[in-house]
Amino acid sequence: MPLALFERGTPGAIKRISGPDETKKRLETMGFTVGSEVTVVSMFGGNLIVNIKDVRVAISKEIANRIFI
Repeated sequence: MPLALFERGTPGAIKRISGPDETKKRLETMGFTVGSEVTVVSMFGGNLIVNIKDVRVAISKEIANRIFI
């Protein structure tokens, strides 16, 4: 299930990240790696704030659709 559709407040582990290598590398530098635990903190205007590795990060819905939980 894409992260954009994941229930707010529930932790989940990243299973897969899709997209171009450039996008994958960018997400990896932000802490989004397979096996990492991520929690959606809030959603607004199509964007998400997520908690990953004790850091809150804002990502777009398009990027969130590339991260599978």
